Amino acid sequence: MEALSLLWLVPVGAATGFAAGLLGIGGGMLLVPFLSMLLPLQGVPATHVVKVAIATSLTTILFTSLSSVRGHHRRGAVRWDAVRRLAPGIVAGSAAGAQIAGLLAGPMLALVFAGFVSLMATQMLRARRAPASGGATSASAPVEEAERLPGAPAMIGMGGLIGAISALVGAGGGFLTVPVLSSRGLTMQQTVATSAACGFPIALAGALGYMYSGWHLDLGPGMAGYVHLPALLVISATSMVTAQFGVRSAHALPTATLRRIFAILLYSLAGYMLWHGLHA
Repeated sequence: MEALSLLWLVPVGAATGFAAGLLGIGGGMLLVPFLSMLLPLQGVPATHVVKVAIATSLTTILFTSLSSVRGHHRRGAVRWDAVRRLAPGIVAGSAAGAQIAGLLAGPMLALVFAGFVSLMATQMLRARRAPASGGATSASAPVEEAERLPGAPAMIGMGGLIGAISALVGAGGGFLTVPVLSSRGLTMQQTVATSAACGFPIALAGALGYMYSGWHLDLGPGMAGYVHLPALLVISATSMVTAQFGVRSAHALPTATLRRIFAILLYSLAGYMLWHGLHA
């Protein structure tokens, strides 16, 4: 990529990592619109720009998830029992979602993205305050709290839905995982941490799916299927650093104001993707 594009991706990657650590949203909602603006300058065909942006965004979550989960795990906040129940459905759903995205036209995919980003922004504005946790929570929750999680079949089904939608929009699934877990009595720290952990299987299955579905296409140099490797390298390097700052903020600061800021930004990005889909 050109030096100018690389410089633009540094702050974008930094914001993505911070958002992933703070809110457990994976950062893809921020990345996809910005990549859609920059990738055409690198010779990516217009008909495939949105798919490449989504695939690359999803793949970066492999690295931001590892970075943020490490910080959350040290604080005992990850509910690994929930991750284990969701993971089988997440992997299947994410792999399927990548194949569906490969079949959709770019403008349609942009409109789907705009719709889900708008829903997520609205959800962030309407989010209720989580129950007080009294500080860092334990990964081994009390029995009565653990019993609030649905059974394995229901969790696998929810994981499939989370994985499929996440692969379609290039996100880590937090926009679905966080409200599902919050409704079951988990604290905000636990929901964010567990959502971040779920981001890894979503990204792994989705990235492999996008690489497979785009492997036969000539999309230019530096591509692995629909994944743009130079952009992946720059964004991952910066986001892994800032994810730790997001984790610290999630455990030390009230997030209501930051949620509003991110929601306003997401509405703006959704508007851009809506315009992109309608005028492509």
